[in-house]
Amino acid sequence: MGFFLYSKTGQLVLAVLVFLALVAILLLIARAVDGFRGRRQTYAMAAVFGGPALLLLAVGLIYPAIRTIWMSFFDARSETFVGADNYAYLFQDGIVALVNTLLWVIIVPLGSTVIGLVYAVLIDKSRFEKVSKSLLFLPMAISFVGAGIIWKFMYEYRGAAQEQIGLLNAVITSLGFEPVRFLQDSPWNTLFLIVVMVWIQAGFAMVVLSAAIKAVPTDMIEAARLDGANAWQLFTRITVPSIRASLVVVVTTISIATLKVFDITQTMTGAEFGTQVLANEMYDWSFTFGDNGIGSAMAVVIFVLVIPIVVYNVRQMNKNRAVRG
Repeated sequence: MGFFLYSKTGQLVLAVLVFLALVAILLLIARAVDGFRGRRQTYAMAAVFGGPALLLLAVGLIYPAIRTIWMSFFDARSETFVGADNYAYLFQDGIVALVNTLLWVIIVPLGSTVIGLVYAVLIDKSRFEKVSKSLLFLPMAISFVGAGIIWKFMYEYRGAAQEQIGLLNAVITSLGFEPVRFLQDSPWNTLFLIVVMVWIQAGFAMVVLSAAIKAVPTDMIEAARLDGANAWQLFTRITVPSIRASLVVVVTTISIATLKVFDITQTMTGAEFGTQVLANEMYDWSFTFGDNGIGSAMAVVIFVLVIPIVVYNVRQMNKNRAVRG
């Protein structure tokens, strides 16, 4: 019996049985709640089906967030109160990571959104629209680690006397130029890493914005054409204002994803050569150096940077809802 429980098959069977038991318990409770009437039934149903979700949210998100904020004011072992010393590090030795993170958050959302928007407009109602969309969306199916490995081979550098195995440097040297240290020379290496993130996120932007463009009323476009509007005026005065809500969603979603970027820098440069971002600093201080204080402070800073983006997104959604209502 013990061997069965320690085996993978036994653990899987046990997990399935526990899941079925929980489902059966919920169904029995729901049936009992069904006997209530009025507000009692509403409150009981909310407690039955919303309670477990709220409990998991509290255990998996709220408590860790409070604990992380608390640890950010203590030393490496969370024993001695050090106040804001851990945050002071960010504006001293961690300033490079902070600047790089802000650079990522500015360039990646704007670059991805512009590319996705222009691409969506150009291929809209074209003959090869489906194929064209698939080509730009394909990188979304690749993980950040996989994309990092692919582009690391693209940027690979070897000495001038050696044969270049990186695609870009192979092309450059074939034209008679010296190979370029894409991932070693700061600050340009950060921009080359940002290209990878834009390459991944442009497909997401294109899909969302393409759907929004197709929802623009045709009669509005026809009326503008009858009034003598050219293609640029149609784009700036009709298309862009009509899809403003979708633009906000795309920019804010990509911004939040960019603030958490870790895989690309870690895979391609090991977060060295001046390419580190806040997520790399958080990981290194928490797990490599064992300093819970500074690591927690980095996590709190990332969380604080996300809050304005989320608040702005929620406000825009409420405004759009009020206009439609």
